[in-house]
Amino acid sequence: VQLQASGGGLVQVGGSLRLSCAASGSFATINVMGWYRQGAGKQRELVGTVTSGDSKKYADSVKGRFTISRDYAKNTVYLQMNSLKPEDTAVYYCHIEYQTSSFTPARDSWGQGTLVTVSS
Repeated sequence: VQLQASGGGLVQVGGSLRLSCAASGSFATINVMGWYRQGAGKQRELVGTVTSGDSKKYADSVKGRFTISRDYAKNTVYLQMNSLKPEDTAVYYCHIEYQTSSFTPARDSWGQGTLVTVSS
């Protein structure tokens, strides 16, 4: 399973960016799709996730500013980021939890990361 992320870049404070991550390969179901981020000198942290039932979860720091969505037909997850702040600067990683069949345990896959830089 491969994840291809795109959409990062440089944006000014208050601006917006949209990240995309497409999953490809051999899987039967994708249970959870999500985004994590890692700032310089920090641990990787959850940004938001969306389940196969469309249940969404966000980090408190991004609630009201970021929106996660999922295109089930394209196996793609999006992260719309609005009102960006300097503290949002990080490498953003997409992540999925998937199964190759309903009888196999869930596995994880990570994307390569895309850099988001918010300048003040």
